[in-house]
Amino acid sequence: MSRRTPQFPSWLPIDPYILAILGSVGLAALLPASGAAADVAGGASTGAVALLFFLYGARLSTREALDGLRHWRLHLTVLAATFLLFPLLGLAARGLEPLVLTPQLYSGLLFLCLVPSTIQSSIAFTSMARGNVPAAICAGSFSSLAGILVTPLLAALLLGGGASGFSADSLLKIVLQLLVPFLAGQLLRRWIGGFLTRHKQALGYVDRGSILLVVYTAFSEGMVAGVWHQVTPLRLGALLLVEAALLAAMLGLTWYGSKRLGFGRGDRIAIQFAGSKKSLAAGLPMASVLFGAQASLAVLPLMLFHQMQLMVCAVIAKRRARDAETVSFPSSSFPVASTARVRRVVGEAPKAEEYAGADASVPR
Repeated sequence: MSRRTPQFPSWLPIDPYILAILGSVGLAALLPASGAAADVAGGASTGAVALLFFLYGARLSTREALDGLRHWRLHLTVLAATFLLFPLLGLAARGLEPLVLTPQLYSGLLFLCLVPSTIQSSIAFTSMARGNVPAAICAGSFSSLAGILVTPLLAALLLGGGASGFSADSLLKIVLQLLVPFLAGQLLRRWIGGFLTRHKQALGYVDRGSILLVVYTAFSEGMVAGVWHQVTPLRLGALLLVEAALLAAMLGLTWYGSKRLGFGRGDRIAIQFAGSKKSLAAGLPMASVLFGAQASLAVLPLMLFHQMQLMVCAVIAKRRARDAETVSFPSSSFPVASTARVRRVVGEAPKAEEYAGADASVPR
């Protein structure tokens, strides 16, 4: 007799990595790094983030990104959803402060709206829903690249004093910590790309460990500064309701808006999943630079939204897949070089470490 391993329901993507993140938060609450230990943890976190983006640059396929430029309308639509519609909705939520959200929680919510899209989960859900996978690969990659510069600039414009650590030095620090390692990875990809592909599973632990270290450091600073005394269960419940409304609005706008723009079903699926989600891996390092000791509260909305988007998008992807089985749709207008190449990309999509870059560390 064959044994069946117990699994979570397919529509409820509870990833062990989420539990690891929560464990890092709990460790910071019980044993926060302070004094000399905080300096060591901060330096290690900075180095880990630089390594994370170096690996991102080294793994990102430049050829796929250049091929994707031909479908520029789709990529502009995703960028507009990520860096225009999301920030506008975030600004509209300002009326909830301070009655519903504290100023710190609202700053975190607005920061969430400025973060780039995910890569890995966008690809995985697009593949699951039988959408345009090459478009999701390129759209997620372009969004992450743009976010390295666009997110801190939008934070300077919209957050202002809300980002306590924001200054010209912060911008320079982000460039040195994120953009420079990424470019170095791209330059060295020719020589180390094969090695990274062969050892992608082991390097995935490096990615995940880097994010866990950033979470621990950020929440340790928050514990030492006493910022968690400002949050009550009622405020957290209100934050969850606001984020649920934000996610529902973006899922609807990307799906029906892309239909009005004339995109086919496959493209609409890619736009919906790439344009409605936010990257925890990209947001955490930026928040640690921009918010300083307040980073723990600033990333709390992003952490909650990240898990919420995974659960909701998993349900939607399953439903889209069932629809595709019963109805014939024109799938896409994405220009593809060959059928064999599309099959190769689709077959790798649920893993997608070589395309996912920093988001390879984030659970689907």
